[in-house]
Amino acid sequence: MTKNKAAVAAAVPAAHIPVMLAEVLAALAAQPARAEADTKDKSAALAGLHIIDGTFGNGGYSRAFLAAGADVLGLDRDPQAVRVGRQLAEANSGHFAIIETEFSKLDKAAQAAGFAPVDAVVLDIGVSSMQIDEAQRGFSFRRDGPLDMRMSGRGVSAAAAVNSLKSGDLARIFHFYGEERHAGRIARMIERRRADKAFTTTLELAQAVEAMGLHRYEKIHAATRIFQALRIYVNDELGELARALFAAERVLRAGGCLAVVTFHSLEDRIVKRFFASRAGERPASRHLPAKTLREAAFTPLFKGAKPASPAEVAQNPRARSARLRAGLRTQSPPLPADFSIFGLPELPVLAAQKLNNCLAGGQI
Repeated sequence: MTKNKAAVAAAVPAAHIPVMLAEVLAALAAQPARAEADTKDKSAALAGLHIIDGTFGNGGYSRAFLAAGADVLGLDRDPQAVRVGRQLAEANSGHFAIIETEFSKLDKAAQAAGFAPVDAVVLDIGVSSMQIDEAQRGFSFRRDGPLDMRMSGRGVSAAAAVNSLKSGDLARIFHFYGEERHAGRIARMIERRRADKAFTTTLELAQAVEAMGLHRYEKIHAATRIFQALRIYVNDELGELARALFAAERVLRAGGCLAVVTFHSLEDRIVKRFFASRAGERPASRHLPAKTLREAAFTPLFKGAKPASPAEVAQNPRARSARLRAGLRTQSPPLPADFSIFGLPELPVLAAQKLNNCLAGGQI
């Protein structure tokens, strides 16, 4: 990348500084493709790399990758994020492109764009502040708006799920995706309340949960875990993450880096189990020959999960729960995509259009 290109990337202002940016950049620069490169010039630290920013959001990571010399393919299923990405593409013609798609399809998107194989895949699994801050998106229990939560604007809305699922299914969603210990009681309350009037707004649901008084001694809002669970369910976030990890394995070249930033234990557990399943197999006994039974698909860049630095947490409290895991792709072929390693529950699948139409017409 020329310095002019880095200047163009930097000239497009980022809406926020992405979490653990320094650690992510260090992980990408540590791969073998950079081992012999002169990285003293920080503006070209990632020169020539093909990087997929699988969760474009506000574009903070993509801007940093461009400024460091990389060519970037951004992906996002949120039409608003894609509009931001198109502005960045105009300012970085030939070095950045944005595609509206789920990041679980990142390998297909890269191949269709002539961008594969790639040197790095970066995923930031947190919810964009752009989504939370806009009341009409229905993500926040602190702002009144439609009970929606769909990142893409397609599929089943949170209102359709809340007003149509059986209380037992709602309880399972609240328990698994929200780790809510009062899941059953809240689900039964919802079932009783919706019999008189369907839930249609965020504050209706948040206030109903708060009125139960089950979380009066907790620091977080009473509806925090319920909204988290509904958001994850509506957008199939954990399933998307699992599929994206397998897709990254397929599209990365040997020596390429997969870096994933997560924000709660459910996400981190999936990433941890994925890397563990790709670490190769060895004999159970140390007395047997040290022969690899199954070749590793990834080797870790560092042990376990790396947290955000205290300095970053002090500047940005959102980074408090952030964890980074990263690994380098080996030369071995991709392993089969075995979803059983993640332990995801089987939850009800709703007929999206029918339910959303019924809700809009007041039939639910």
